[in-house]
Amino acid sequence: MVRVWFAAVRVMLIVNPVASSVTTRARAPITKALDAEHELTVAETSNRGNATQLAGEAARDGIDVVAVLAGDGTLNEAACGLAGTTTALAPLPGGSTNVFARTLGIAHDPRRATRQLLRSLSARTFRRIGLGAAGLPDGTDRHFMFHLGVGFDAAVVQEMERRWYLKRYAAHPAFTIAAVATWLRYYDRDTRLCVRAGEEVLGVGPYVVLSNSDPYTYVLRRRLTIAPDASLDRALALTILHNLRASLVMRAVMSGLAKGRFLATSPDITQRGDVARVSITSDQPFPWQVDGDYLGTVERLDVRYVPDALTIVTP
Repeated sequence: MVRVWFAAVRVMLIVNPVASSVTTRARAPITKALDAEHELTVAETSNRGNATQLAGEAARDGIDVVAVLAGDGTLNEAACGLAGTTTALAPLPGGSTNVFARTLGIAHDPRRATRQLLRSLSARTFRRIGLGAAGLPDGTDRHFMFHLGVGFDAAVVQEMERRWYLKRYAAHPAFTIAAVATWLRYYDRDTRLCVRAGEEVLGVGPYVVLSNSDPYTYVLRRRLTIAPDASLDRALALTILHNLRASLVMRAVMSGLAKGRFLATSPDITQRGDVARVSITSDQPFPWQVDGDYLGTVERLDVRYVPDALTIVTP
């Protein structure tokens, strides 16, 4: 971590106007505070993928920092636009859960988070981190900041997006409902996802998550940890559930909310740390998501760890 005192910087604030916590009243003091101390440009997203374009343009224009007032999905898009550049990314919580911002220790309240950001910009407290990257059939990559999920995990996110009208006002109860509905009706629990590192089969099952940081998510104020070895300072952590028996899923969730002993010792769960590269395949298309953003179905994903990929502003 580097601390260097410096003057005003060029900041672009990307705002998702339909994010859970973003209202005109809420964003006004944030914009005013940033504009008072720095050279500020404000841009609103208009469609899916727009944040990637805006962040990429900001980097090419020499913007120093891209701040994102939105949820994890828009933050992920901005990170994709900044990966491999020197422009820094600064999360401001605007979604329902804001996993990555809270992982960094950023306040859940947007105004408090803005005050933190101003102090960080004053001290220029930046950090380089690695990202995960999923290679797609068209030759492009989709980066992720905290996790990539395939199979049941992604099917739950898909079902959650169908319930967008609940997500804005009751995200955590809606996620529980979506998970139960997916387990009962919307996912083939016999799906076999095969995870390989080279020729070695690491595991087979209907649920796979690759984590770039910990926790996996938050349930209200509680951390849900499925991969305690996951860290922004090391390569990816792999978690595979070999089946979706109700007892296994429930014990895994309770373990993730507690000390994680069951996740670490169950013979029905595979965990690996410091995973640099894996391939995920199945005999039928499977759903996938990154950082809580559902991306459709594929028949294969090649996932790798990309070190020193992104600069972030830390509190």
